[in-house]
Amino acid sequence: MFVPKSLILALSVCIVLPGAAVSAKPSMRDVPEIENIIFSAALAHEVSNNCPSLSARKFKALRMALKLRSRANKLGYTDSEIVDYIESDSEKARMRAKGETYLKAHGVKYGDPKTFCVFGHAEIANSSAVGALLKAK
Repeated sequence: MFVPKSLILALSVCIVLPGAAVSAKPSMRDVPEIENIIFSAALAHEVSNNCPSLSARKFKALRMALKLRSRANKLGYTDSEIVDYIESDSEKARMRAKGETYLKAHGVKYGDPKTFCVFGHAEIANSSAVGALLKAK
């Protein structure tokens, strides 16, 4: 599992001017409103890559990325900090491990696309943050 390229691209495209330096801030991983959005996007991406009957809602992901950037900027994070965080190899590895643990806890098995589909369709039915980023083909 990794942060979708569409989210990285969307955040990169959004960069217009670097923000001003700000006093010490927590890591973005420690800010739930940032972490949860990125985690939901990563899960939706993983599900759409492993379930042939589901695809990602790319325009919705783009809108979400724009809101995420705006909110992170309001919290004092610069555009370069946001991109560095999302593109960080250590953060990608951490997000993958977190996602794999989450998916496993919800009955998903790598190598078994049906389990990804069951999970994804349930997320859509529950109108979850993950489900909002998925659609049936």
